[in-house]
Order: sequence, then C-alpha cells, then structure tokens
Amino acid sequence: MKEYHQYPMWDVSLSLEERLDDLIARLTTEEKIRLIPTREAAVPRLGIPAYNVGGEAAHGVAWKGEATVFPQPLGLSSTWNTRLMREIGSVIGDEARAYHHRNPEVHGLTLWAPTVDLERDPRWGRTEEGYGEDPVLTGEMSAALVKGMQGNDPFYLKMVATLKHFFANNNEKDRLNCSSSIDPRNLREYYLKAFETPFVEGGALSMMTAYNSINGTPAIESPYVNDVVKGEWAMPGFIVCDGGDLSQTVDYHGYHTSHAESAAGALKAGVDCLTDEVDLVVSALEAALDQNLLEIADLDRAIRNIFGVRMRLGQLDRSGLNPYASISESVLCAPEHAKLSYRAAAESIVLLQNDGLLPLKPEALQKISVIGPLAGVVYTDWYSGTLPYRVSVLDGLRNRLPQTDVTYTDGNDRIQLKTADGQVITLGAEGALVAVPEANAPTVTEFIHQDWGWGSHTLRSLNNNRYVSLTEQGIYQANAPEIGGWFVKEVVQFDPQEDGSNILRTWNGIPIGLSEYQGHSALAPLLPQGEQATGTNPNDIGDSGHASQSPGNTQIPSAFNIDIVTSGIQQAVEAARSSQASVVVVGNSPYINGKEEIDRPSLLLPPSQVELVKAVCEANPNTAVVIVGSYPFALQELKGIARAIVYMTHAGQELGNALADVLLGHYAPAGRLNMTWYEDESQLPDMMDYDIIQSGMTYMYHEGPVQYAFGHGLTYSEFEYEAIRVSRSAPAEATTTDQLKIEVEVHNTGERDSDEVVQIYGSSHTSRVKRAQKQLLAFRRIHLKAGTRVTIRFEIPVQKLALWDVTRDRYCLETATWAILAGRSSADIRQSADIEIEGETIQDRPLHLLTFAENYDACAGVLLDECLEGRSAVRAITQKEPLYRDGQSSWIAFHHNAVQEVKGFEARVAAFGEEGRLEIRSGGLEGELLGVCEVSGPGGSVNGKDIKWTTVQCSLEASHKVNELYIIFKGGAALRHFRLL
Repeated sequence: MKEYHQYPMWDVSLSLEERLDDLIARLTTEEKIRLIPTREAAVPRLGIPAYNVGGEAAHGVAWKGEATVFPQPLGLSSTWNTRLMREIGSVIGDEARAYHHRNPEVHGLTLWAPTVDLERDPRWGRTEEGYGEDPVLTGEMSAALVKGMQGNDPFYLKMVATLKHFFANNNEKDRLNCSSSIDPRNLREYYLKAFETPFVEGGALSMMTAYNSINGTPAIESPYVNDVVKGEWAMPGFIVCDGGDLSQTVDYHGYHTSHAESAAGALKAGVDCLTDEVDLVVSALEAALDQNLLEIADLDRAIRNIFGVRMRLGQLDRSGLNPYASISESVLCAPEHAKLSYRAAAESIVLLQNDGLLPLKPEALQKISVIGPLAGVVYTDWYSGTLPYRVSVLDGLRNRLPQTDVTYTDGNDRIQLKTADGQVITLGAEGALVAVPEANAPTVTEFIHQDWGWGSHTLRSLNNNRYVSLTEQGIYQANAPEIGGWFVKEVVQFDPQEDGSNILRTWNGIPIGLSEYQGHSALAPLLPQGEQATGTNPNDIGDSGHASQSPGNTQIPSAFNIDIVTSGIQQAVEAARSSQASVVVVGNSPYINGKEEIDRPSLLLPPSQVELVKAVCEANPNTAVVIVGSYPFALQELKGIARAIVYMTHAGQELGNALADVLLGHYAPAGRLNMTWYEDESQLPDMMDYDIIQSGMTYMYHEGPVQYAFGHGLTYSEFEYEAIRVSRSAPAEATTTDQLKIEVEVHNTGERDSDEVVQIYGSSHTSRVKRAQKQLLAFRRIHLKAGTRVTIRFEIPVQKLALWDVTRDRYCLETATWAILAGRSSADIRQSADIEIEGETIQDRPLHLLTFAENYDACAGVLLDECLEGRSAVRAITQKEPLYRDGQSSWIAFHHNAVQEVKGFEARVAAFGEEGRLEIRSGGLEGELLGVCEVSGPGGSVNGKDIKWTTVQCSLEASHKVNELYIIFKGGAALRHFRLL
C-alpha cells in the first residue's frame, strides 16, 4: 500500500469535509496554485492524479472521438420532454465515463453543458446551443439533463454538468468587452430564473461564467456568483470562467491592468477554477499572493470546492464503492443509444403548418423527389460529437420507401469559374485551384455552388466531392470533406461588380487573386500592400489567411466570371414535376451566417433557398418544405406558398430516419417551438437591449403579431381540452409551500395515436407593475391513443406567481385574480379558469427612505453600470454606446409614491466621464420641475477605478403629493441611490 493511502483524505469512511480538511492541510502553496488552472497538475506525493477540467457535451460527448450525437440543444428543448432529457443525460454520462476510463488524465468528467442562458433574441449566433426563450422550460429541461448526467447515487457522481454561460450572454458582437444592462426585475424574474432550477432542483455542481459584463462588472467577477449561486442557492460545487477570460478581463474589458489583479478578482468573486493558459494562471496567482491581493484562504476555498466534486467523482478512492467506475467502453455508440438518438430526433420535429398534405401516403407514391441543399447531408456544429454514422433526409426516405423511385437533386447550380482574361479555374496537384487557358484545361472543372446568402458561398468540386478551402499553404484547394472549423475557411465571399463579374474574397474579407505557386497560377488571398511573404512554413499563416508562399502575388484582385453550366432550380423543377410529391429541404449550415463569435445577419432564409422553394412548390403543389436549422426563421416569404412546413434542428445521426417517419405518418410529430418565430426583424429591438419587459421581447411581453407562437406545433390528430379545475392547497406542514392544483382533461378526438404537449400558463389580471401577458407555469408531454381521454394533474408552487418587488428588494406574491390557462401553445388556449390569489398588497413607495436608483419602475435612455460601492449605478447612454439614439431622453421613474411633502433631494452621485446634472420632476418628463441636482467632476471611468462618489443635496419645491417622480439624466451624471427630504 502506498504511504499516502493512509492519509484521511483517502478514507471514504470519513465525511467529505474531514477528507477535504486533510487534503488542504497537506498541500503546499505551490501545489495549491497549480490546482487552480483547468489543467490541474498532479501531486504525486499525495497520490493526486493530473486532471483536465472541461470538455463539451452539449448534445453528446464531443471532441474525443465517435460518440452518440443527439439533436442540437434547441432541438432537444423542442421535445418538451423532461423524462427524455434525463435519459439523454444518462447516456452522455455513460459515454463520458467510457472515455475517462480510456485515458483518465486526458478525458475529464466535468464537462461544459448545458447552455442555460436564455435566448431572448433569435439573432444570437449561438441560438443552437440554448433551450429557448422561457425560464421555466429552459430550467426544467436543463435540470432533467443534469440529473441524468450526474446520476442518482446519493454520493458518487457519474459526471458533472457545468451550466453556461452565467449570464445575460445573448450576443456575439463585442462579447469580450460589452456590458449587458439588467435591472432587478429582469434579473430576478427572467435571467436568473433559468439557472435556479438546474441548480436547486437539478443539483448541478459546476457553472461557467460568461464573457460579457453585467451592469459594468465582467461576469468573471459578478457579485451574483457569491451572492446568489453560492449564497441563496447554496450550490456546493465549483465555478469556472470561460476560456481565456482571465487574460481577456485585462486585454478586452480593460477592467484590470494586470493578470494578478484579474486572478485575485475572480477568486474573490467566487470563481474557483481558471480556464486559461496554465503558466499564465500560475504566474498571476503567484503575483497576486506576493502583492497581498489574495490570501491562502482564497486558494483553500477554491480547492475545497474543486475537490469536493473530484472526490465525489471517485478520485482519491480505493473503496470500490463507486457504482460508475465499472462503466466500460462498450457503452460508446451502443445500439440502445442510437435508438434514443432516433427518439430524440423524432420528438423534436415541429410541424409548423399543414393543410392536409402530411402525412404522405407511401402506397400512393410511385415517385418522390427529394430536393434541396440540406436534403443529402447531415451537418454537425462546433460542439457536436463525432458522428458514428449519418442518415440524411434522402437516406431516410430511401430506407422507408424501398419500392418507390426516390430521386434527388440538391437545387444548387453547377458552375465554372473563369478569369476576365479567359482563363478557367481547374484542379491542379492535390486539388489546388489553378488558372489555365481554357483551351489547355485538361478537364472542365465544375463546382457545386451553394449560396448561403449575405455574401457567403461555398464551392464543392464535382471532380473529388471536396469543398474548396483556404489551406495552411495560403492557397485554395478542393480538399475539405465538410464545412467546419473555428475559422470557416470553406466560405468564399462573392462581391458582385457592375460589369457582372465578381471579386472573390476569403472567409474574412481579403480579396483573392492569382499567385504563383509551384509553377502554377493558384487562387490565393492577396497580401496587403507592402507586406512580403516569408518562408514556406505553414505555421506562418495567420488567422488573416495571408499566403506565405506568394512571391508572385499581383496585389490586384482578380475579377471572376461565374458561368452556370447547369441550373439547380431548373433541375429541381423538372424533378418536382415528374413526381407525385416533393420534399424540399432548406436551412442553414451551423458554421455560416451565425455561430460562436458571429451573430446572424437576418432572420430570413437565404434568398436562393426561398427562390428554390417557390419554384418547387409552383411546379408541384404536393410539396412539403422541411427546414433544418439552428434557430427560428422569419418565413413571411413562404406564406401561402407551402402547403406543409416542418422544422427541426440539426438532429444528429438519426435525422433522416426520424424525419422520414414523420413525413410518411409512421410517427405523429408533437415537437413544440421554444422560441417565438417573429414575422420580421422590425419586431425586434436593438440586439443589446436586454430589458425584455419594456422592449416587449419574447412571448411574455411581445404585443404584435407573430408568425408562429411560443409553444406552437401541430400533429396528425385532434385534441380537445375540457373541464379545467384550479384550486389552492394550504401547506401540509411548516416546511412545505402551498400549491396550485390544476386538473384538465385532454381528449384525443382524432384517428391517430399521438403525443400531445399540455401547456399551463398564468396571467395576472391586476398588478402594481407591468406583468407578462402570459407566463409558462408547467408543461407535460403525454401520449394518447386515438379516441381516449386522460386527466392531467399539475401541482405548482404558488410562489411561481410572485414578482420581484423593487420597493422592498424581495419576491412578493400579490393579492390578485389570476387566469390559469391550459392549451396547445401560448396562442392556442383551450381552457381557462380564474382563481383569487391571496397575498400582499404592495404599499406606496416610501421615497423618504433610501431608494436605489436601479429599482425604478420605468426608464428610457439609461444603462446600469458598476458603482464600486455595491449595487448598480444608473446613467445616461452615451453617444459611443450601442443603444444610443439621437435626441434621446434619459430618465428613470418611480410610481405610486407615498411622500406627501417634499422639500429636498439627497443622493449618492458621480460624474461618469463628464459633469452633469439630475432634473427632478413630478408627473412626467414635461411635468413640474421640482429641482436640479448638480453632479460635478472630476469625471472618470469605472474600469479605471477613478470614479468619485459623493453625497449631494438640493432643495425641491413641490406644491402637491409627488405620485410619480421622474429623474432625468443630463451629461455624465450617475446615480446610486437617493431619498426625498
């Protein structure tokens, strides 16, 4: 027996805390420091192995090798099935264990998933990674996944789920230095709610902070980590920061001037494990200790959190009691896992509209045409696992229709590229794209041209079926089997010219010309003027895509003519006309026009795809349109065009089989939308507007028409809802909470067995503040045979009806009449019942007491920013910031006030950048001016820590009760709190 096995830290008969005490007492300071990076060092003298924190498991274990791949998280959430989610989580945990057993120091068990951050804006480039726009749906679905991942043993963990990204991280533009402005009601009723459920109910034991700031403070140092996650929710695990965020807090946010300050700030704010270069983390922590920015106790606290999880994973454990230690590699891609992948794909499919075309009747189909750029492929995304096999829509229909003639065309043009001087682009050695005189071309090289819209195109050679890609040698070759990578170098931008030619550009906008390469004129990015290529080392190629082997670079972009050899739409139309039915499959590539680091340019389908759909539907009215996409689309252009529209996300290995079964009626679709599908982008506010309440975002607050509502989804049967009953039960004992008891009868009145998703919403008739028009309270996916009925029962804590009372900084259940609604979507309510909820009446505001500025009732033209004295400051949006509008008014308002007599105004203020003033008015922006409070300099920046907060007073004159108080911001005036005198 090794000596260290005698230490208490190895004795599983002791409590976890006793083992952790012993571990921490035995570690040296240097050893503690080296356990803080995500690549945690080994401590051989104590038997502690090296351990790698991190890895991806968004919809299956990723980046390790073949593993079962499930639908994208947005698709998983479209199932509205928590039981299914738990099963999927368990499979992910099993396969993570299998890889861990293969190489435990490389393949860790603390993987980064699920993404819980809410998707209030469908333009977010990472929409595929989340669970939708609703906190209840997101919370319950992610909690179920977490339970499955972590297992059900009371002590040991199968793996650990890391929730990401905490929080308000719903834009990619400027994500490394932007700040999301979140007021207390949005914070408590929306953004934090989604995380609360997987922590409190799901038991998640890890979390990743986001890149963005929240109210001026980088998320890596957010006070909500300690105050809420570790405090209110008592999460006992550990927190990591997002990749590279230690250095980015210095380099992008400019929040600190040194990495030592950044490391100290993160650990003191509750981050336990730093995801950055190991040497950087170690040196930063050493410097932080030397400069007394950190104490050993801060390291001890982080290590206690980290090893509290590692011990529960079965490390430092020779007992043989860990039930998950015996999971073998045979579970990888097991047949039963493939069946679950199929089930998840099938349950995720949403039937958006159908006039009776679907399901198709297989016995009536002698010939069916499968058309479209996504019909013959199965795409993965950045966080996908490696597919063990893939079944496309074409494959699926051929599998299910062995006696039917299933024809296929992708709808893309076949083209040739020619230079203005008559040379044709052909394939040279190793697939290099070279220009040769057309008469000398050995073969005519054709490319499958796919127009993804907004300037993004891909070219695939018909000669070798490989995508054209920018290589490390700095030239273009047809050598990529698929589109992908962090930098998507298969994308070629087309820049149309007035003469009909095109300037081609790289994935990142650099003009493409002809360059001498191994004795040929090859397509290559042009070097900037004055830059010389040096050497032939492929590592000389930077992210800019500049060629390192381009001594003959002309510096002049070449103009290319695009000759269409075969029209994709013409082929599609001919195929559709000759078929009894057509299926046209369109959508997106997860790597183009919307991904991590890139927000979507539009909600629309690519124009070329819309043109294809219209042409096929005109040629054959019996056409079902299938959208395979990572996010919601605006489909107004297809209104009245398509008889049936089906939506699914990129759904993994079984995509085609699942879709074929839905189209042919072997499975009745019952997926539901987890996001609102708007009519167009004009219905959305600025991307950086995180105030869903005032901007009218999501189904809860949006008041205009929409294309498809949250919760929408059709099926092949008919369902009726009857006899809703709602009551409130008193708590059975002091430790429980009272519940809303809801019963509703659901009747399958159709002729097909089918799933149904029963959705329960609440709507308050009265409130002190603006409440959601509807808010999801509960849901359940059920299966009903044709002609049968069932009574569905829900018990919902009455506290779910509470709002965040800004007058008292706490949740409040108001006395009010509530409508409890049961239906098939947020817009398809079938039954409702009113219930009187006895709670509190929020009293008028006592503004003579200290009132925090962030606790306003209404606002415009302001942001919440860091105060450095606790809470958040309120200030006007400045000209350089995204939400600024010319001629804007910047103000906050406080309604329903109890103050009878007002003589003065006392406030804690600072000048942000410049001096300013606060105008205090009664009744509105043009109401009676009660007084002006000057805010003098010197101004400064919060990030520079030179803001000076002072307490000021000014006199007010009010001839009446000030029921509505308006504070108007001028210049750089910022306000933390105030009171009326």
